[in-house]
Amino acid sequence: MSLNTIQPVARLVRLWLKAGIVDKGELLFPEAGTPQGSPLSPLLCNVALHGLEVALEKVSTRYRVVVIRYADDLVIICQDLETLLKAKARAEEWLAEVGLRLKPSKSRVTHTLEPHNGNVGFDFLGFHIRQYRGGKYRTRTYRGKPGFKTIIKPSQKAIERHLQQIQDIVRKHRGAPQEALIAAVNPVIWGWALYHRTGVAKRVFTESDMRIFEMLIRWARHRHPHKSWGWRYRRYWRKQKGRVSFSDGESTLVRHEDTPIKRHVKVRGNKSPYDGDWPYWMQRRGRDPTKPIRVTRLSERQEGRCTLCGLRFTAEDIVEVHHLDGNRYANLVLLHGHCHDQIHGKRCL
Repeated sequence: MSLNTIQPVARLVRLWLKAGIVDKGELLFPEAGTPQGSPLSPLLCNVALHGLEVALEKVSTRYRVVVIRYADDLVIICQDLETLLKAKARAEEWLAEVGLRLKPSKSRVTHTLEPHNGNVGFDFLGFHIRQYRGGKYRTRTYRGKPGFKTIIKPSQKAIERHLQQIQDIVRKHRGAPQEALIAAVNPVIWGWALYHRTGVAKRVFTESDMRIFEMLIRWARHRHPHKSWGWRYRRYWRKQKGRVSFSDGESTLVRHEDTPIKRHVKVRGNKSPYDGDWPYWMQRRGRDPTKPIRVTRLSERQEGRCTLCGLRFTAEDIVEVHHLDGNRYANLVLLHGHCHDQIHGKRCL
């Protein structure tokens, strides 16, 4: 959708926010908004707030103002405090034009390195972003001064909210079989760990597993109050692959620490999932619905490169599967079409 198309739609949505909704010629004023978690809510929010970033970035020509927005969550970054306060005031003016305002309890001015009004660092989308000073020889210097490190880790609120959710599940399954408890908790652990694995989360994962272990001890004690700790331990924990896990022999509770840390790599500025560059997206996402599964897995294993020439695959290349030893079901590699012809041409000679 072009910019010229978005702007009229944004103005129309702002009118909805002020006046109401027109349905079949009738003007309605709904008392309730969209349901929590509904995909319509962030869609309307993105349309209604379109243009806010551009307005804030024009506040100053001397200092750069960076705006990061995800639906209705907003972070404004600037190295100059006075310019930052001007950007905040401009944001309040811009939102007032569409009948919105910043929530005072969630809006604050902070510094990522030094305390400011008792605040240091900030939380955004479940992560805590803060900078720490480093030693003279451990980090690079910044303008002749000792450098610093930027640490992004799960926020304390996100951790407590996640553990509270698991505790509620464990409490609800006090009378349920162990298999049912594992089936209910595993998806929660998987989803939370995969979301936060891009940050500095290894220690948080280990501590979360310890907290869950304590919950499971209380769960087992509630089920068997007259049994000894050793009996409960042997009943609900088993040794698997060299370590003890909460398992009944068939179902096993996953751990946060089993999720490998994988840093997020930004998408190239000129890339789009619809540009047809399947080698790039296959290597990044590990899958491509337009290609066979074995081609996807081979490309991921070979890091998007041809085994023979070592060059990366491009969207224009013909890609073929080659059998190294003639076995049709094993030892497969991915090659350019001309590299594949070159190998079989040598065999014919």
